[in-house]
Amino acid sequence: MEHTVTVYTTPTCSWCTAVKQHLHAHAVAFEEVDVSLDMQKAKAMVEKSGQYGVPVIDIDGEIVVGFDRVRINALLGLT
Repeated sequence: MEHTVTVYTTPTCSWCTAVKQHLHAHAVAFEEVDVSLDMQKAKAMVEKSGQYGVPVIDIDGEIVVGFDRVRINALLGLT
């Protein structure tokens, strides 16, 4: 099943890098949004998640704050 995944990130965020590596390792396609470069998308991230920190991951409309591997895997059907 195809999932719609967006990772809200910044270039200096080590947890963002870990999330992206995890998704790559499982061949999960995702859109990366650098919120340090786009204030409109940063605002949208805060509206969706209530969080100013990254990473924020949107998986099919479900919001995950931080690198919560268990929740990410559950939403993506990974083992």
